[in-house]
Amino acid sequence: MSKHAKQGLPLGIDVGGSGIKGAPVDLENGSFAAKRMRIDTPTASTPEAVAEVINQIVDHFEDVRGDSPIGVTIPGVVTHGVVRSAANIDKSWLDYDAEPMLEKVLGHDIVLVNDADAAGVAELHYGAAKGQKGLVVMTTLGTGIGSALIFDGKLIPNSELGHLEIDGFDAESRAASSIKDKEGLSYPEWAKRLQRYYSQVEALLWPELFVVGGGVSKDAEQFLPLLDLKTPIVAATLQNKAGIIGAAHLAQEEHARRQK
Repeated sequence: MSKHAKQGLPLGIDVGGSGIKGAPVDLENGSFAAKRMRIDTPTASTPEAVAEVINQIVDHFEDVRGDSPIGVTIPGVVTHGVVRSAANIDKSWLDYDAEPMLEKVLGHDIVLVNDADAAGVAELHYGAAKGQKGLVVMTTLGTGIGSALIFDGKLIPNSELGHLEIDGFDAESRAASSIKDKEGLSYPEWAKRLQRYYSQVEALLWPELFVVGGGVSKDAEQFLPLLDLKTPIVAATLQNKAGIIGAAHLAQEEHARRQK
């Protein structure tokens, strides 16, 4: 048995619209304990097809996994293991009892969570929101807009702030990073849409801090300074690692709870 298997490092697996990524996570410092593995998301991203890819990733890390907890993110609302929304994945996920199916395929207990919630938890414990009191709103700008609400260090799960109606549009259909790319918007042009979005969220929730994640957060200096908000807004520290790290953290927490 490897050193990592003895330590029981949890696995985090992040299911996205374009790729499914996973790695074992050292929760002492919130870092990957091995090189991340990525496989393209199947074109028909049905539960069965996605489960097969997740199984490949789990098998890849068998030598470091042992009996560790496994956390899996999904781009949708998750309540008690059931996926309740599917804005950016195959519609067959809607109202699908996914957690038991994944446990059967993997032969292992898992924790299934919303992807933005996982990212928010990672930023809370290891990143830009660490130590922040009051309400933190994390948004992930990608294919859509995910959100996570953290209040005094506690996750309020399954917020869907990317689907706020703003000016007659679903917010993510105007301000997601994918829309910027699709419409060929410059950063200043896109920032005008982000301004409208974040101003609306600010007026509704009055958070202490906005944290902006997703792949585009690596270019945060090109658009965050263009926003005029009363609330401080910062880039996520962990960028695209956050989903994996947060999933592993939540899986470890649930594993510890079940052991009591």
